[in-house]
Amino acid sequence: KAEHERIFKKFDANGDGKISAAELGDALKNLGSVTHEDIKRMMAEIDTDGDGYISYQEFIDFASANSGLMKDVAKIF
Repeated sequence: KAEHERIFKKFDANGDGKISAAELGDALKNLGSVTHEDIKRMMAEIDTDGDGYISYQEFIDFASANSGLMKDVAKIF
């Protein structure tokens, strides 16, 4: 749980408690090549309420469903 919170805060660059598409894109660009389409697809998958932001709860839900991916992300961040 603490690890998820740490990663969430890395993505939430402005500290407002939610991850925008721009913040997601900026964080992912640090990981390598990512396209605008990649970001849109990820936002659509993770932003389950469709408000244009990834809330902490949406992030946790995604992290729980994708624990292998989150372990890889944790190593990078």
